Amino acid sequence: MEKEVGHEIADALGILLRRTTRTQLHGKLTEGMGEAVDELTYPVLSTLARTGPCSAADLAPEVGLDRSGVTRRASRLEDAGLIRREPDPADRRAHLLVLTEQGRLTVDELRARLAAHIMASLSSWPPGEAQDFARHLRRFALDGPFT
Repeated sequence: MEKEVGHEIADALGILLRRTTRTQLHGKLTEGMGEAVDELTYPVLSTLARTGPCSAADLAPEVGLDRSGVTRRASRLEDAGLIRREPDPADRRAHLLVLTEQGRLTVDELRARLAAHIMASLSSWPPGEAQDFARHLRRFALDGPFT
């Protein structure tokens, strides 16, 4: 029984963690957000909001890209006024990527869209079940095999 549950969870996580699943979701969330905000730049914005200022090199493993991929996406976001580069106080040769106020507002909109998308997909669940799922998922993420 426990083995079956473990396999069932592993299979579900495999679906959720596929790059194509994430890319499709990011594409839906970023529709109409402007040329610079799309399924490619979404992970950079979202991760910067979560981590705070960081270098392209430090951001790369967080978003699953190499440094040059992050730099290309960051340049698009910078041109759109959503992030800026600041000198790294710990290393004068490096720069940190920082969300601008407009970038923070964009991330807020994207998070609101994501929350609404999730809630719409849970609308047929019995009352309280979605809340239980959220609580258990958070516990699994914090205490499970990913820590």
